[in-house]
Amino acid sequence: MSLKRSAAPCLALVFLLGTTLAAADHPSSVNPTSNVVAGANGEAVYSHICQGCHMPGGQGAVGAGHYPKLASDPALVSWQYVATTVLGGRNGMPSFGTRANGEEIFGAATLSDQEVADVVNYVRSHFGNTYKEKVTVSQVAGLPHPGGPMNPASTVSH
Repeated sequence: MSLKRSAAPCLALVFLLGTTLAAADHPSSVNPTSNVVAGANGEAVYSHICQGCHMPGGQGAVGAGHYPKLASDPALVSWQYVATTVLGGRNGMPSFGTRANGEEIFGAATLSDQEVADVVNYVRSHFGNTYKEKVTVSQVAGLPHPGGPMNPASTVSH
């Protein structure tokens, strides 16, 4: 019995080491500035990060926390609302935006401005949402980012 207990941490370590080495064999599949698959489109970003809380169909969930539904959500009419929520977090949702100073937080998922634009466009055009206006990477770049000034576009560099 004690042998089984002591073997479990070893097996977990072997599994972790094996998955780490497997990822190292495929460096092109990982984006070094993000915890999402490189070149991920909005659907991939949603499935890797967002659906864990908001559910695969965007219906949200209530249980250990409240995860708002994204399906047929009239608040999504504003791409700015969605993008600033993804960038900076809201009501317990973590920030997924790249820090304004380029600093990354160990273990935190961060998204490039392109990935933010892609997932915003995905959510606004799926789950019963039919918003046609597309946000661009330059529009996302003009929004406040975590740890940065409130309006980065108004910042003057010397």
